[in-house]
Amino acid sequence: MLIGCHGLVFSGKFDREGVDLSARMAAEAGYNLLELPLLDPFSFDVEEAKKSLKPFDLSISSSMGHSLDSDISSEDPDAVKAGEEKLNKILEILHELESGYLAGVIYSALNKYMQPATQAGINNSMDVLRRVADRAEGYGIKLGLEVVNRYETNIMNTAREGLAYLEKLDHPNVGLHLDTYHMNIEESDMFQPVLDSADKLVYVHIGESHRGYLGSGTVDFDNFFKALDRIGYSGPMTFESFSSAVVSPQLSSMLGIWRNLWDDSADLASQAYHFMVAKRRAADTIKMH
Repeated sequence: MLIGCHGLVFSGKFDREGVDLSARMAAEAGYNLLELPLLDPFSFDVEEAKKSLKPFDLSISSSMGHSLDSDISSEDPDAVKAGEEKLNKILEILHELESGYLAGVIYSALNKYMQPATQAGINNSMDVLRRVADRAEGYGIKLGLEVVNRYETNIMNTAREGLAYLEKLDHPNVGLHLDTYHMNIEESDMFQPVLDSADKLVYVHIGESHRGYLGSGTVDFDNFFKALDRIGYSGPMTFESFSSAVVSPQLSSMLGIWRNLWDDSADLASQAYHFMVAKRRAADTIKMH
């Protein structure tokens, strides 16, 4: 299994220096996957990134969330066009980096909406994703739609809403991306949504209720990992956490990082890796009972 760490645990920028740092620290903590947040793919230097990644045996994935000016669920054709161009650019980068996954809020803006999604906006989102999914399939890249809380999208806030969207989208190269931080806010429990998503789940984010150290908040990780084991999930699992000591001020504000729960990336990442491995192993041993 690919066990990864989000790059923003280590660096707030992803120039040569930022990718160098993220790759080295992820590898040192034991991870075999580094998730790069390609929020601005047009400024990302893929050749420099290749040089940074070369010394390490790391697979690459990416997650992102659109800004309002590239929101493919908008009724503004310029925003929809910009969003499709951004997604296509990310696919080109990931193809160069031999990545197999693009996940996140790729279907709308990562933003607090002040009204429900419109049918026209949802149609725009699906139209773009069908074309992007076709292209991604040619590259061997799977798309995962991240289910996030009501303050970060108005399209899908629960696994069932995500599954309903996927059913209408009807594309074999697009699956669901679940995140424990968001599930802890929106779902009734941490077990049934995983079972419901069994044949569609392609990507997982592991995050604590306050985005700090795993096990120090309110997320029911025991039942979540039991559910993953029950469905035989073997896709990527990535630790995600944010601190304004690392993340840029703009992104910190967007994510509501008003207080820091950690200040040591290396210690946080190492603890998270061992926590996830232990929970997976504990769930796996249930079959021995």
